[in-house]
Amino acid sequence: MPRITSRDNPRFKEAVRLIASSRERRKAGRCVLEGEHLVRAYCERIGPPESLLVAEAALERPALRALLARLPAARTMVVAGAAWNELGQLPAAAGVLAVVPAPQSQFRSAGDFCLLLEDVQDPGNVGSILRSAAAAGVAQVFLSKECAFAWSPKVLRAGQGAHFHLEIHEDVDVGAWARAYRGKVAAAVAAGGESLYRADLTGAIAVAIGNEGTGLSKALLAAARMVVTIPMPGGFESLNAAAAAAVCLFECVRQRDALRNESSKQHR
Repeated sequence: MPRITSRDNPRFKEAVRLIASSRERRKAGRCVLEGEHLVRAYCERIGPPESLLVAEAALERPALRALLARLPAARTMVVAGAAWNELGQLPAAAGVLAVVPAPQSQFRSAGDFCLLLEDVQDPGNVGSILRSAAAAGVAQVFLSKECAFAWSPKVLRAGQGAHFHLEIHEDVDVGAWARAYRGKVAAAVAAGGESLYRADLTGAIAVAIGNEGTGLSKALLAAARMVVTIPMPGGFESLNAAAAAAVCLFECVRQRDALRNESSKQHR
C-alpha cells in the first residue's frame, strides 16, 4: 500500500477538497465516507471504493486490517500522522475514509412504501430520517431541491450506512410526484390533521415530511390523500422532523404487519 507523508499527493488533495466543499462534491459527483462502519457498509452493498485513505495509527485495529485485506491494495493509501491532521474536518477517531462516486438511483416506478422529504435542511435530520427509513423497509426516498445534500459527510455520518439500503432521488418536485403517485400520500403536520393512529396507512403509501420550521408546502398538502398529526398528550407543540418521521414510518410498519397477520389467520 502506498504511504502518504505530504498533502501534495493528488488523491490526498482530492479528498481534502471533497471534505471541505459541498460544491466540489456535487461538481465531481463524489462523496466521502468517514469511519470503518460507513466504509464497510459501502463495500458490502456496492463494492470497493475508488480510493481509501487510512491513518497510519489506525492500522493497529484488527477489524480495519480485516477490511483492508478484502480490498485492492492499489486503491489504499496509508497516511502518516502529520498529513492525516490536514483532514481537519474529520472526526478525530475516524481513522479511515473512502472517496466514492455518489450513487445515482435510476427511477423506474414508485414503490409501495415511499418517503417524501420537502426542504428538510438540517443534515443531521436528513441522515437520521434516512436511517429510520432503511430500518422501516422504505423502498424509495424523494428529496426536494432545498433538502440537505443526501451524500454530504454530515448526512452520511447520521445515516450510518442507510444510504446503501435505499433508492434515493434528489432535486425532485415532490408536489408533482405526489399528484402522480398511484397510492396514498400521508402528509405529516404538527397540528390539525387526522390522528396518525386512526388513519389507514396500509397499502401503497408515501409519507411526506416537511421543513423543520415551515412544514409542508400548500402544493404538497393539496396533493396528499390524507393529512395526519402525531398525538402529543404531553402538550408540547411539535417533534423534531427526524423523530416525527420515525414515528410515522413505524406506524405504517405496525399497521402493515397487523394487516398481514390478520390475513394470514384468515387463510389458515
